[in-house]
Amino acid sequence: MIAPAAGPAEGPVAIHTGRLVLRDFVDDDVEGVAGLVGDDQVTVWLSFDRRTRDEAAAMLNGILERQHASPRTEYYLAITPAEDTATVAGFIRLGLGGHKAADLGYALRPDWQGRGYAREAAAAMIEFAFEKVGLHRLTANIGPANEASQRLVKSLWFTYEGTIRDHVFTNGAWRDSRSYSLLAHEWANAPTCGYCGRRIPAPTSPGRTPKFCSTAHRQAAYRANQSTS
Repeated sequence: MIAPAAGPAEGPVAIHTGRLVLRDFVDDDVEGVAGLVGDDQVTVWLSFDRRTRDEAAAMLNGILERQHASPRTEYYLAITPAEDTATVAGFIRLGLGGHKAADLGYALRPDWQGRGYAREAAAAMIEFAFEKVGLHRLTANIGPANEASQRLVKSLWFTYEGTIRDHVFTNGAWRDSRSYSLLAHEWANAPTCGYCGRRIPAPTSPGRTPKFCSTAHRQAAYRANQSTS
């Protein structure tokens, strides 16, 4: 759930999840940003090429300047561990555009991938976008080869809309994007876990949606029910 934070037109922003804090970047994050966007394993999935330290510093300066826009044009937040918010494990971004709309993007360091952090961060950012910023529509544009990211957004109830041909030029070539969208009422109506209250991942095939987000939470709810009966 989102911890109390400044209003959407103000700063700084800090979104707390179970394991993470998504926060506005600060000057001291330059090394963390350079390590992230200077890694080919990260930028291979992004819309821009690997960046040098100087380019990363310039990128961070731009992010810091745009934080002070009123109203804000983007929310570009560092993904950090809750126990060490000075460590930049990744970033997540809402790029505002159109009427109550934004593009969602995110990236994690390779050693942070595969443990559910990206989904945790994205779910919190979606909740922030709809409940705090008051958006109506989110879009996620993902490279066709990035199957993990496509699975992630589909688990968060995004709908595939189509392919944008030659959408970005990166790594020396034009690349298509597969475009997914999520509307505010779809998120509000998505089922929540009967144990932790988080959104249950969308089923991968048609069928009955489970009542819990994991087997562990189903078992925990059962034990809690048994102890009170």
